[in-house]
Amino acid sequence: MSDESTVKRIARWAMFLFMVASGIGHFAVTGAYAAMVPAALPWPRALVYISGVAELAGGIGLMVPWPRLRRAAAWGIVALLVAVFPANINMAANHISPAGMHLSNAALWARLPFQALFVAWAWWLARPSRGAHDHHSPRR
Repeated sequence: MSDESTVKRIARWAMFLFMVASGIGHFAVTGAYAAMVPAALPWPRALVYISGVAELAGGIGLMVPWPRLRRAAAWGIVALLVAVFPANINMAANHISPAGMHLSNAALWARLPFQALFVAWAWWLARPSRGAHDHHSPRR
């Protein structure tokens, strides 16, 4: 039986769906994602592919049966969300709407605080569930 709460399990599934959908988007509309990469960074298409693979790996990692690996995947998602934040700033600063959307400049800037919510969500998933422990590691 799992020590994971129903709320956390639902949040993990939702993050999985979000990450996998976003990861697929990196390959489906690569050009749109490449347009979001700040001009100072080299090889925007390669960065899009790399971040797409990272999103897919993180999302899939959330679904493995081993809690330690799920938490590691969540920490990877935290790192990825922090790493791609400059692309979100670039979008707002240069009026670049996400693929298939037409957002106002105000809406592009308003999106930025939501990145912190996604980081907090992944961070929460990275934390051990209350009372949970791994059978292969000592209790704290």
